[in-house]
Amino acid sequence: MTTREQHTATVKASALELGFSFVGISDATKLDDAAVKLEQWLKQGHHGKMAYMENHFDKRVDPTRLVPGARSVVSLAYNYYTEERQEDPDAPKISRYAHGKDYHFVIKEKLKSLLQSLRSEIGDIHGRCFVDSAPVMERQWAEKSGL
Repeated sequence: MTTREQHTATVKASALELGFSFVGISDATKLDDAAVKLEQWLKQGHHGKMAYMENHFDKRVDPTRLVPGARSVVSLAYNYYTEERQEDPDAPKISRYAHGKDYHFVIKEKLKSLLQSLRSEIGDIHGRCFVDSAPVMERQWAEKSGL
């Protein structure tokens, strides 16, 4: 088994151990096809009043702009479904994902644990953790990694 294969196995095993449902890894290359589609989408005004979608275009399509020297993008899926239900039938309806602790904090904590675990097992690696907090095209990366 090559070092790269060993590292891939370590990443996947560590992520699954932390409760992630799916793990995909892809090369950190520019998303050329997605860049064209995003540019067209923006020009057509499909982003409505979300002007922030026009910001950081280069970072959205090139992960090395977010993490200089990046060689891989790790995409993860985490099920934050809860059995909790609203008790007051007259209260406004709240989505289930909004019950309990904010999923941004839950998942970010797990991502930080994953990164720390990988540093312990693999060595000096660099990375950043994002949960809806950066101009990242999550769906495209997930698709590229096979998720």
